[in-house]
Amino acid sequence: MTDATLDPPPKTSGRKKLIPILAAVLLAGGGFGSTYLGLWSPSAMLATQPKAAPAVSDAVFIAVPTIELAIPGGSGRSIVLSASLETDQAHQAQIAHLMPRILDAFTAFLSGIDPAAYDKRGVLEIIRAELLTRSRYVLGAEALKDLLITEFRFK
Repeated sequence: MTDATLDPPPKTSGRKKLIPILAAVLLAGGGFGSTYLGLWSPSAMLATQPKAAPAVSDAVFIAVPTIELAIPGGSGRSIVLSASLETDQAHQAQIAHLMPRILDAFTAFLSGIDPAAYDKRGVLEIIRAELLTRSRYVLGAEALKDLLITEFRFK
Protein backbone atom coordinates (compact mmCIF):
# COMPACT_ATOMS: atom_id res chain seq x y z
CA MET A 1 0.00 0.00 0.00
CA THR A 2 0.97 3.49 -0.63
CA ASP A 3 1.09 6.04 2.03
CA ALA A 4 -1.30 8.88 1.34
CA THR A 5 -0.14 12.12 2.70
CA LEU A 6 -2.44 15.02 3.08
CA ASP A 7 -1.18 18.50 2.66
CA PRO A 8 -1.79 20.54 5.76
CA PRO A 9 -4.31 23.37 5.27
CA PRO A 10 -2.68 26.66 4.34
CA LYS A 11 -2.21 28.97 7.24
CA THR A 12 -3.83 32.38 7.01
CA SER A 13 -1.80 35.15 8.36
CA GLY A 14 -3.03 37.27 11.23
CA ARG A 15 -3.03 40.36 9.01
CA LYS A 16 -5.76 39.06 6.73
CA LYS A 17 -8.02 38.55 9.74
CA LEU A 18 -7.41 42.10 10.93
CA ILE A 19 -8.46 43.85 7.68
CA PRO A 20 -12.27 43.55 8.22
CA ILE A 21 -11.90 44.54 11.86
CA LEU A 22 -9.77 47.58 10.99
CA ALA A 23 -12.21 48.61 8.23
CA ALA A 24 -15.15 48.45 10.67
CA VAL A 25 -13.24 50.49 13.28
CA LEU A 26 -12.24 53.13 10.71
CA LEU A 27 -15.80 53.47 9.38
CA ALA A 28 -17.25 53.71 12.86
CA GLY A 29 -14.66 56.34 13.78
CA GLY A 30 -15.42 58.32 10.63
CA GLY A 31 -19.16 58.22 11.36
CA PHE A 32 -18.61 59.32 14.94
CA GLY A 33 -16.24 62.10 13.90
CA SER A 34 -18.57 63.50 11.23
CA THR A 35 -21.48 63.43 13.67
CA TYR A 36 -19.42 65.03 16.42
CA LEU A 37 -18.35 67.84 14.07
CA GLY A 38 -22.00 68.47 13.15
CA LEU A 39 -21.79 67.52 9.49
CA TRP A 40 -24.95 65.42 9.81
CA SER A 41 -27.29 64.23 12.52
CA PRO A 42 -28.79 60.75 12.81
CA SER A 43 -31.66 62.06 14.95
CA ALA A 44 -32.53 64.62 12.27
CA MET A 45 -32.68 61.84 9.69
CA LEU A 46 -35.06 59.80 11.85
CA ALA A 47 -37.26 62.72 12.95
CA THR A 48 -40.40 63.51 10.97
CA GLN A 49 -40.21 66.63 8.89
CA PRO A 50 -42.64 69.39 9.89
CA LYS A 51 -45.24 69.93 7.23
CA ALA A 52 -45.25 73.33 5.64
CA ALA A 53 -48.41 75.35 5.97
CA PRO A 54 -50.35 75.58 2.71
CA ALA A 55 -49.65 78.78 0.86
CA VAL A 56 -52.45 81.29 0.98
CA SER A 57 -53.44 82.10 -2.55
CA ASP A 58 -54.39 85.58 -3.63
CA ALA A 59 -56.70 84.13 -6.27
CA VAL A 60 -59.97 85.89 -6.98
CA PHE A 61 -62.80 84.08 -8.75
CA ILE A 62 -65.14 86.11 -10.90
CA ALA A 63 -68.36 84.41 -11.93
CA VAL A 64 -69.32 84.54 -15.58
CA PRO A 65 -73.11 84.91 -15.95
CA THR A 66 -74.87 81.69 -16.90
CA ILE A 67 -75.11 81.14 -20.64
CA GLU A 68 -78.14 79.28 -21.99
CA LEU A 69 -78.21 78.53 -25.73
CA ALA A 70 -80.51 76.52 -27.95
CA ILE A 71 -78.57 73.84 -29.79
CA PRO A 72 -79.06 74.33 -33.53
CA GLY A 73 -80.61 71.54 -35.54
CA GLY A 74 -84.23 71.62 -34.41
CA SER A 75 -83.79 69.06 -31.65
CA GLY A 76 -85.24 71.40 -29.04
CA ARG A 77 -82.29 70.83 -26.75
CA SER A 78 -80.39 73.63 -25.07
CA ILE A 79 -77.09 73.92 -23.27
CA VAL A 80 -76.51 75.68 -19.94
CA LEU A 81 -72.98 76.74 -19.01
CA SER A 82 -71.69 78.54 -15.94
CA ALA A 83 -68.03 79.35 -15.38
CA SER A 84 -65.68 81.29 -13.14
CA LEU A 85 -62.51 83.10 -14.10
CA GLU A 86 -59.51 82.88 -11.78
CA THR A 87 -57.40 86.02 -11.55
CA ASP A 88 -55.66 88.18 -8.96
CA GLN A 89 -56.63 91.42 -7.20
CA ALA A 90 -54.82 93.61 -9.73
CA HIS A 91 -56.83 92.38 -12.72
CA GLN A 92 -60.23 91.97 -11.07
CA ALA A 93 -61.57 95.33 -12.26
CA GLN A 94 -60.33 94.74 -15.81
CA ILE A 95 -62.17 91.42 -16.04
CA ALA A 96 -65.38 92.90 -14.63
CA HIS A 97 -65.14 95.73 -17.16
CA LEU A 98 -64.60 93.36 -20.12
CA MET A 99 -67.24 90.79 -19.10
CA PRO A 100 -69.56 91.65 -22.06
CA ARG A 101 -66.74 90.82 -24.50
CA ILE A 102 -66.03 87.57 -22.69
CA LEU A 103 -69.71 86.61 -22.85
CA ASP A 104 -69.78 87.44 -26.55
CA ALA A 105 -66.72 85.26 -27.22
CA PHE A 106 -68.20 82.37 -25.22
CA THR A 107 -71.60 82.61 -26.89
CA ALA A 108 -70.11 82.81 -30.38
CA PHE A 109 -68.02 79.71 -29.77
CA LEU A 110 -70.78 77.66 -28.15
CA SER A 111 -73.31 78.46 -30.87
CA GLY A 112 -70.86 77.32 -33.57
CA ILE A 113 -70.35 73.80 -32.18
CA ASP A 114 -71.80 70.95 -34.22
CA PRO A 115 -74.76 69.40 -32.34
CA ALA A 116 -73.32 65.89 -32.76
CA ALA A 117 -70.15 66.96 -30.92
CA TYR A 118 -72.02 67.39 -27.64
CA ASP A 119 -72.66 63.64 -27.49
CA LYS A 120 -68.98 62.74 -27.88
CA ARG A 121 -66.72 61.82 -24.99
CA GLY A 122 -64.26 64.54 -23.90
CA VAL A 123 -66.26 67.46 -25.29
CA LEU A 124 -66.15 69.27 -21.94
CA GLU A 125 -62.33 69.37 -21.92
CA ILE A 126 -62.30 70.74 -25.47
CA ILE A 127 -64.92 73.38 -24.62
CA ARG A 128 -62.98 74.40 -21.50
CA ALA A 129 -59.73 74.74 -23.44
CA GLU A 130 -61.40 76.79 -26.17
CA LEU A 131 -63.15 79.09 -23.69
CA LEU A 132 -59.88 79.62 -21.83
CA THR A 133 -58.12 80.50 -25.09
CA ARG A 134 -60.85 82.93 -26.10
CA SER A 135 -60.91 84.61 -22.70
CA ARG A 136 -57.12 85.01 -22.78
CA TYR A 137 -57.49 86.58 -26.21
CA VAL A 138 -59.92 89.14 -24.78
CA LEU A 139 -58.14 89.78 -21.46
CA GLY A 140 -54.50 89.04 -22.17
CA ALA A 141 -52.43 86.14 -20.86
CA GLU A 142 -51.23 87.83 -17.67
CA ALA A 143 -54.70 88.81 -16.46
CA LEU A 144 -56.19 85.32 -16.39
CA LYS A 145 -54.88 82.32 -14.45
CA ASP A 146 -57.54 79.71 -15.18
CA LEU A 147 -61.13 79.06 -16.20
CA LEU A 148 -63.35 76.80 -14.12
CA ILE A 149 -66.57 75.36 -15.49
CA THR A 150 -69.04 75.23 -12.61
CA GLU A 151 -72.10 74.00 -14.51
CA PHE A 152 -72.49 72.22 -17.83
CA ARG A 153 -75.75 70.51 -18.70
CA PHE A 154 -78.29 69.86 -21.41
CA LYS A 155 -81.95 70.71 -21.11
